[in-house]
Amino acid sequence: MLLNPKKERFEHLDSASREIMEKTIAFFENMGKEKLKKDYHDRVWYSDFLDFVKENQIFARLLTPSQYSDDKDARWDTFRICDFNEILGFYGLAYWYTWQVTILGLGPIWMSRNEAIKKKTAALLEEGGIFAFGLSEKTHGADLYSSEMALTPLGEGRYVADGGKYYIGNANEAALVSTFGKNSETDEYVFFAADPKHPNYDLVKNVVDWQSFVAEYALNGYPITDEEILSTGQEAWDSALNTVNVGKFNLGWASIGICTHAFYEAVNHAAHRNLYGKFVTDFPHIRGLFTDAYARLSAMKIFASRAIDYMRGASSEDRRYLLYNPIVKMKVTTEGETVINELWDVIAARGFEKDVYFENAAKDIRALPKLEGTVHVNMALIVKFMANYFFNPAEFPEIGKKDKPENDDFLFKQGPTRGLGKIRFHDYKIAYESVNLPNADIFKEQIQVLVEFLMTAPPSKEQAKDIDFLLSLGELFTLVAYGQLIIEKSKMEGVKDDLLDRIFDFMVRDFSTFALQIHSKPSSTQQQMDLCMKMIRKPVVDKERFDRIWQDIYALVDAYEMNP
Repeated sequence: MLLNPKKERFEHLDSASREIMEKTIAFFENMGKEKLKKDYHDRVWYSDFLDFVKENQIFARLLTPSQYSDDKDARWDTFRICDFNEILGFYGLAYWYTWQVTILGLGPIWMSRNEAIKKKTAALLEEGGIFAFGLSEKTHGADLYSSEMALTPLGEGRYVADGGKYYIGNANEAALVSTFGKNSETDEYVFFAADPKHPNYDLVKNVVDWQSFVAEYALNGYPITDEEILSTGQEAWDSALNTVNVGKFNLGWASIGICTHAFYEAVNHAAHRNLYGKFVTDFPHIRGLFTDAYARLSAMKIFASRAIDYMRGASSEDRRYLLYNPIVKMKVTTEGETVINELWDVIAARGFEKDVYFENAAKDIRALPKLEGTVHVNMALIVKFMANYFFNPAEFPEIGKKDKPENDDFLFKQGPTRGLGKIRFHDYKIAYESVNLPNADIFKEQIQVLVEFLMTAPPSKEQAKDIDFLLSLGELFTLVAYGQLIIEKSKMEGVKDDLLDRIFDFMVRDFSTFALQIHSKPSSTQQQMDLCMKMIRKPVVDKERFDRIWQDIYALVDAYEMNP
């Protein structure tokens, strides 16, 4: 279930993709933990990594749609992209971040109609270029409506750009920065490409105290021609949001990688530490923490893997990915925080030490839910799908495992971003009815009460405006979709019943927690509170199942240690 870089052979990938993953692992293992940590503490710009990427054409192959490259191994393939995400997260968030921001910067380019700049971009990738996504601003964050970056027409296909952007990764060294703004005369949205090497591009400062460069930059009378325009009007707006759909999906996979490395360190530490005549792994509460963390981490990976299938299988007629995508961004990343917290309770003060990866993990895991704005941003999106998900199912052809080495063309022609409330889903009960396990059955009963809540005691107009109330309700909905895809993927991959039921053990508890939150809201009605009490359940205790899972976990002791 967990990635072990020293043993994984990536047999699920084609030979060229396998070579990319193995070379990347070798790069980090040859670097060793000591240098990895020193560079992290010294905030060293990772030029050695970018040189490696250039030499091996890694970004060029992984991030160039096949029609823009003569390299037969170049394509945009989400299946293998997520493998690379996981590896970079495993070794260091800064390395993942420069890759992630490059993906965001490429989004508006590959989605544009500007064929000349696409060809230029493909060439820049071959030269080892990284890219940046100039969207957010210091005063307005990622509020696109309020963008103050101005593009002023001068006539004859010439413009001048003025304004600032803030919190923009890679903007110090990017080959191009996809910049979002407005036409100062028409107020129409526009995306254009800026070059950080231009004298009218002012790199103000790095706004974070971190290994990566997250820039504030300003354009001062920066000249633009039609050749640098990527999109305008509705197309510019759509490409901004659709780029987020493509790029921010990676957040969950970075979290999976971070948690996996931290898990190995924690279990190795605990198994070799003796307190009061017992090894730490002999203490019941430690076994409980490890088992919970393992189940949560496994669920993160199972869900995110199934979400890939919906991303790659999407079309204008099937946009279910727009629900599962923000769950990867929000739920998988917040679960990552929970996993690290549980492991930290195991290794305690060791987690602060400067020579362990865990110190990085404990800091970096906090960034991932917040790099997408906030959890609130994703939850506001997720709740738009709730009514159709529960009460208006449709029929779709079954989406199988999408692991073919082919280009994901639809991701760059997703089309209009409106109409989310009209998106339909297949009946979630199909998945739930396919499994009969003690805790899964309890969870199904909790779902039934939630449906009763939505039918008989839905949020009032006032509650619907209360984001605090909707957050807790949205968490319950998220758990239902989370469990659905976990069941689907578990069936496809032959996940053991022991692990699947242990996953539903924590999901029953989490469902109860969020139900209690709704019960405790100042505005909750008596009927809502009564139904919330019916949702609060205790999972089935099964000591033999617990012991079997613990043996699987204990088998990971000394299975992986990064080269010194």
